This record gives sequence, structure tokens and C-alpha cells, in this order.
Amino acid sequence: MTGLVVAMDGPSGSGKSSASRGVARALGLRYLDTGAMYRAVTWWMLQQGVDLGSPSAIAARAGEPVLEIGADPDAPSIAVGGVDVAGPIRSHEVTAAVSAVSAVPEVRSRLVAEQRAVIGAGDIVVEGRDIGTVVAPAAQVKIYLTASAEARAQRRTAELAGSTVEAQRTAMARRDTLDSTRKADPLAMAGDAVELDTTALNLDEVIAEVLRLVKETT
Repeated sequence: MTGLVVAMDGPSGSGKSSASRGVARALGLRYLDTGAMYRAVTWWMLQQGVDLGSPSAIAARAGEPVLEIGADPDAPSIAVGGVDVAGPIRSHEVTAAVSAVSAVPEVRSRLVAEQRAVIGAGDIVVEGRDIGTVVAPAAQVKIYLTASAEARAQRRTAELAGSTVEAQRTAMARRDTLDSTRKADPLAMAGDAVELDTTALNLDEVIAEVLRLVKETT
């Protein structure tokens, strides 16, 4: 697997995180959740009281938060300035604000550079929304995960206590629109990516299919 980069893109609820970690574990590769990096910066901005309705205010402080990322698929970690934020970045507040922060070009250029540094010489599974198109366009394996709106909403509701399928369906539709229409590195499937619909698949089946695609490609 030396030098292998597996790019896993797709919208929220498509199964990227669990599948990416499972694939990395099966292949003995590192794992990077780029979405967690954008969430970490968003969490930091909220803590600092930055006006998230102002792209210029976000841009002005985009270089300040210091991120530490762990790439072990069995224990991925994310910290900001030495503070473990793996839990806080999954809050409703961060989820509602992350699209606004991640749309700012200064944030994206800073984090894309850090993501490429983590990827380095490869041996990694990377998940996000622009991996195959922007972060690692030379990745040997590019997979775009999709699922029906209902399946995605049900999965996310199961992960978040106190939420409802309807609320998640609405929130995801909003985020899909924001992520796919932003000017900087929008959510999109790379031209040479394989689309994998996970609606009717369980996690083990998704992992097995990705591993099959990796084997075929490499």
C-alpha cells in the first residue's frame, strides 16, 4: 500500500467517516477527517466571538487557531491550542455554522495546505468534500459516497440525541446547498471518481465495496 491515497468524498450522512476509518483500519493506513478540521476552526471562531456572518471577519483570523491532528483510525484526534475538541465540534452550534466558515477562501487555503502536509507521501484514507477535486487530485483511488436524503437524515438522527429525522433532513438540505454552491472548492464529484450509493448498504458492505475498488485500482 506504499504511497496510496484513498479520497473519500460526499455529503453529510453518506457514511464517509465510519467507512473511511474502517477502510484505513483494514489496509493499515492512516486516516484524516478534513471536515473535523473545518469544524475545529469553526469552534474556535465561536469561542472567540468572531462574527460568523462576516466573511471578512472570519478571514482576518483564519490563521490564528493552532490545530493538532491525530491520524490513527482507531483513535483519531483533533485539538485546538492543546484543547481536545473532538466532542465540542459535533455540537449543533458548530454544525449550524461550519458551512459559513468553510466557505471563506482564506480558511480553505490554510486548511488545504495543512491537509496536504498530513497526507504527505500517502498511506492514508482522506475524507471530506473536496479531496478528489482539490486536496488530493492525484489520489490513486477516488470514491464519492451518496445516499438518499431519507437514509442520510435517519443516520444523522441516530447519531444526535434529541434530534428528529425531519429536522436533520432540512438541515442537511441547507448544508448541501451551501457546500455545493460556494465559490471556493465546492462539494463535487471528481470526474474520475467512482460513485457509490450507500442507501441500501450497511457499514460492513460499504467497507467491503471500497476495499474491492481499492484492490481493482491498485
